[in-house]
Amino acid sequence: MTDIKSTAHYHLPGLFEFYELYKLFLPLYREHREWFYDWCDIGSIYGAPSDCLWGGGRAAFGDADVEDVIALIEEFGISARLTFSNSLLREEHLAYKKCNELCKKFAKNAGRHGVIVHSDLLVNYLKTNYPELYLISSTTKVLTDFDVFETELNRPEFSFVVPDFRLNKTFDRLKSLSQTQKDKVEFLCNECCDFGCKNRKVCYENVSRKNLGEEISDHKCTSPDAAGGYRFSLAMKNPAFIGTKDILETYLPMGFTNFKLEGRGLGSAIILEFLLYYMTKPEYQLQVREAVYLDSMLDLF
Repeated sequence: MTDIKSTAHYHLPGLFEFYELYKLFLPLYREHREWFYDWCDIGSIYGAPSDCLWGGGRAAFGDADVEDVIALIEEFGISARLTFSNSLLREEHLAYKKCNELCKKFAKNAGRHGVIVHSDLLVNYLKTNYPELYLISSTTKVLTDFDVFETELNRPEFSFVVPDFRLNKTFDRLKSLSQTQKDKVEFLCNECCDFGCKNRKVCYENVSRKNLGEEISDHKCTSPDAAGGYRFSLAMKNPAFIGTKDILETYLPMGFTNFKLEGRGLGSAIILEFLLYYMTKPEYQLQVREAVYLDSMLDLF
């Protein structure tokens, strides 16, 4: 393993949504470490179970048993992050039992687990009631102004801040950050959203309203490629895409070490492709696929 400052820490999607995938992948990652790049590791896995009023981000929730999820991440010593990034919470929502119970369970291992948060109301509530949980400023804030982003980095409440993906290549400003600030930056690597999209915040607010139980229609994305859904091949063409070469040759040398992969709203097959591309040496990708799929006679269609 390389020195910690030259190690990329990946923050992976689907804590509850892709529990079955991680139940297969994590033992492989531990038992066959030679299959995977030695310059990266798993910084955390994030997500939320179904019916979380505090939930936000993409509308994708898992039904894995909470105790099973906790047992898995504790076995492998991984940080879990609850995705509680609803931007429209009100005072009366803070007493919501299910979310409080989740926080209590994950707060038992003080300092290891965190919460991805948007609402300052929830930030203050969590700091008061669950100080054991570290906080991450959510990308749902759509921080596209670098000065605003830098102000967010300087807030002591947050251990990490995820800027809007359109700040990923603003190297003239990024390189001027202090190392303390750089340590808090968590880049969203594989966003497929149109680089010129002006409705990103509206899209996230739509999800927040749905989680609050409001009867509203789905947000209609106007991106030219929206009809085709997420395509990793298209994400790779996005001007803001951060690939493995970028991480190794640009971001790590600049002092940035935290990288987030989106994908809670996708299927486990594409999540596996992310794990293969970002973490697995090419000569071992087939072995990982075979071990995860298990059945060599599996038909995808």
